[in-house]
Amino acid sequence: MSENLPDKQAEDFPTHSFTRSYTSGRSLFGIIMTILAGACLVIALIPLFAVIIYVIIKGFNRLNLDLFTELPPAAGLSGGGVGNAIVGTLIVIAIGALISVPIGVLAAVYLSEFSSGPIARWIRFATNVLSGVPSIIAGIFAYGIIVLGAGFVPCSGSFSALAGGVALAVLMLPIIIRTTDEALQIVPQDVRWASVGVGASEYQTVLRVVLPAALPAILTGTTLAVARAAGETAPLIFTALFTFFWPSGLCQPTPSLAVLVYNFATSPFSDQQELAWAASLLLVALVLLTSVISRWATRKSIY
Repeated sequence: MSENLPDKQAEDFPTHSFTRSYTSGRSLFGIIMTILAGACLVIALIPLFAVIIYVIIKGFNRLNLDLFTELPPAAGLSGGGVGNAIVGTLIVIAIGALISVPIGVLAAVYLSEFSSGPIARWIRFATNVLSGVPSIIAGIFAYGIIVLGAGFVPCSGSFSALAGGVALAVLMLPIIIRTTDEALQIVPQDVRWASVGVGASEYQTVLRVVLPAALPAILTGTTLAVARAAGETAPLIFTALFTFFWPSGLCQPTPSLAVLVYNFATSPFSDQQELAWAASLLLVALVLLTSVISRWATRKSIY
């Protein structure tokens, strides 16, 4: 009888009630946190969709063929378009990408594959600091180096598309370095060992195995960099300036959509304000199109 007493006490002890209470409490907490997280997600998306919808409403009325082919109208006149600003924006962004993408990708490859210890940590720290530098500082830097240059750099002594591209490259560079570095670190180490095991050198492994595996993330980082550069205004005011005519060369003042929006949004003329809204819509569409193309180009990747 005494031997069965502990078992009887264990049967009488209501442990199942504590287990049910703990389980139900944990489930309730999980439900509450899920609802809270979903509400925060909705709150975070409200400004994004509000801006997009408002820009579409304000700028959709001016979407026509003239918007893409005509020059901006003079003050007080109606009609016209932003064709020169579209071309100028593409030129400046292309210059910035041609400068920043090769340098950023190669720098990230060095950090991830060929460097370690204090040097890599300090370079990553410097990259993080550069990513937080205000865009106007990048514009002043390019302004001092190129626009006020003493002839030792191309296009020195004047506002130009090249100066604008250099300013945007400074802003794009840390984004590309950080995203590429993180993408390369995510690639499993076993992939590198397998490549070396079949006789590939370290450089062949990086070029033919690691970089292709990380390509989607690299393109995503490049897209983010282009998106930031496309909407920057202050650097281009100091470097590329603006003109009401078609771009005539890399060493001449070049129009851009961001500067056009800045100039026309504060104009007292309603027609120029409408063009500013239309140009804002084009900037949003440019960023969206770039993101869609990058996703489409990497949709079949296994990484």
